[in-house]
Amino acid sequence: MRNDERKDNQLRKISIIPHYIESEEASVLVKFGKTHVLVTATASEGVPPFLKHGGWITAEYGMLPRSSPQRISRERKGVAGRSTEIQRLIGRSLRAACDLEKLNDYTIIIDADVIQADGGTRTASITGGYVALYIKLKQMLKEKKIEDFPIVRQIAAVSAGIKDKKILLDLNYIEDSTTDVDLNLVADSKFSIIEIQGTGEKTTFTVNQLNEMLKVMKRGLAELFEIQRDVLKKYE
Repeated sequence: MRNDERKDNQLRKISIIPHYIESEEASVLVKFGKTHVLVTATASEGVPPFLKHGGWITAEYGMLPRSSPQRISRERKGVAGRSTEIQRLIGRSLRAACDLEKLNDYTIIIDADVIQADGGTRTASITGGYVALYIKLKQMLKEKKIEDFPIVRQIAAVSAGIKDKKILLDLNYIEDSTTDVDLNLVADSKFSIIEIQGTGEKTTFTVNQLNEMLKVMKRGLAELFEIQRDVLKKYE
């Protein structure tokens, strides 16, 4: 039994609350257990200069100072390395969900602000980010800012790890900091991989172990996709 009494292949309690901020419908509070992230999507006219046509999706990620047991200093002198890595991952993942040509020279900015951290902030940010992005793009379609709906695939993300030769799904902080192997997976609803990040923290792992982890993560992703679809029914 895990420290939070879950089965090895069980997700934490997941919830996604849309329209969490009164002033922005494309805002969600996503909860992966005790990890809570506020994600919003904002549309801005114009795109980065390197783009010749189409639109863009980018992300900013940050943690509130007391989102963790020990206070995290605010990033006043530029974004820290970890935050930069995570926000780039969020941006890459959500761009993979869309046909950027259909964004009509708009940039969508995804803001992921961690309110409470207990492991899996990047996977929660991506999973909630997809919902916020979907809602924003539906708004833009309704307002005739875009002609066609740009989303071409549903995406979500989940973590897993190996501890004492057992595969654990959706790691909380204690598990994440003590596992022998740590893996993050971003994939679409057909289970095509968008990004995979794996590290042997304390030991190596075999291809067979990797495949077994992916099987467990696939089942977790299926649950996340269903939760996303339930939330988004009202926006279809």
